[in-house]
Amino acid sequence: MADLRFYEIWREAVFVDKLLWGVLTSVSLTVLACAVGLAFGLALALARRSVFAVLRLPAAGYVETVRNTPLIVQLFFICFGLPTLLDYRWPFFVSALFALCLNFAAYYAEIIGAGLDNVNKGQLEAGRALGLTKREILGRVSLPQAAAGVYPSLVSQFIFLFLTTGIISEVGVEDLTWAGRYIADRNFRDFEVFLLLAVLYAGLAVFFRAVLTAAGKALFPWWRET
Repeated sequence: MADLRFYEIWREAVFVDKLLWGVLTSVSLTVLACAVGLAFGLALALARRSVFAVLRLPAAGYVETVRNTPLIVQLFFICFGLPTLLDYRWPFFVSALFALCLNFAAYYAEIIGAGLDNVNKGQLEAGRALGLTKREILGRVSLPQAAAGVYPSLVSQFIFLFLTTGIISEVGVEDLTWAGRYIADRNFRDFEVFLLLAVLYAGLAVFFRAVLTAAGKALFPWWRET
């Protein structure tokens, strides 16, 4: 029978501090990247549906490029490539946040775009018949329905974003995965440490999903009734 020693994690105050700081870092990065990525993703989704090629083509090229390259390559390029090009080095936390925002904006753009494409065309025609402008139709008709329709997919993407943040430990950001590696390198209890990390990630993911699902019901109480 395996000799499990979880107390090897708790008995050192510095280990507990690293875990708590790692949770805070991972959660804060996820929330910030989600907020910025969602706003940028909305802009990309709208640009891809523009009648102007000068907006549509760069947006499409960006989305396809990001979605067809690995996140770790994008992370390393932003952390080590951009400083060479710009002759300026950001803190690794900022570089990691920038990489996550840019990466997930492309995925959010596809999700939001699918929601916009699925809005009932009859309702758009009704808006035009009522004399609404294109901006009013977008804000009052298209976006609310698109947001409600794709909200579960946005939540799933948010959870995926949170679970993906572990990759930023590769550039030295002290997130939850980095904390686990720090502890395991010092107490040599890799199994216990990474089992604990799995439980923490799973627990936080379930918590996020429960909170965001409840928020969705509050934001779109009318959606299930339509």
